[in-house]
Parts: sequence; C-alpha cells; structure tokens
Amino acid sequence: MPGIDECLLEVMRLPGARGAAVVDWTSGLALGTIGESPNGDHEATAAETAEVARMAAEQPVFAQAQAGPSPGAPPLPAVEDVIVTTAPGYHILRFVETAFDSSVFLHLWLDRSEGNLALARIKLGEIAERLVLA
Repeated sequence: MPGIDECLLEVMRLPGARGAAVVDWTSGLALGTIGESPNGDHEATAAETAEVARMAAEQPVFAQAQAGPSPGAPPLPAVEDVIVTTAPGYHILRFVETAFDSSVFLHLWLDRSEGNLALARIKLGEIAERLVLA
C-alpha cells in the first residue's frame, strides 16, 4: 500500500497532470506536493483548495452520507470528489477515506488540452483508495 510520495508520483503519471498535493482540509496544510502549483505556492494552493473541500464536505445538501450497499455495511462517503473547471485546466479534489477522521483529499491540477478528465477522476479514485497515511 503506497504512502503519500508514491501516490503523488502515480498521480503525476496521468496525462496532462501539472501538479498534485495531499491536503488536510481541516488545517489547510499540504501533507505532500509534487509538480507545479497554479499560483506558484503549494502551501497557498493547499489552503485555498482546503476551503473549497471544507465547504463541499460540510454543507448539508452534500454532506449526507448514503446507506451502505448491504445491511450493516459502513455508510458510503457523502462527497467523493469536487471538480472545478477553469479555462486552462481542471482541479479535482478527491476525498480520501481514513480510519481516523477522513479530513484528507488529493488535489490534482490537470491541463485542459492534454488531460482526460474522466480518466483522471477514475484513476484518482483508485489511488485514493490505496493511499496509506502514516
């Protein structure tokens, strides 16, 4: 099971990946970063994307967890990801389920002309499932 650095390296192998980070959305701190940052500062980007993640995760319209697939199964996460589209690219915030408080997400900055949003979203979900936070 890969840790933060291995997951970020895997994310950067996606076509069109410009930069990525693992961010704690409660504190706004980057736990790991790789590649470029949209504003040139990974820590500022982490804080700004944490605001978006927090807003989505805490709003009642989005925050209601769904029942699990079978009786007794854990509930499904309320928000899986957030996608923000800009003229030059996409920002995908993929929430990571953890044993403690699930306050972590993967942020991928994807170039719009070179990336594949659908593929990136699927792969980011797979990477998030395997991520081990120590």
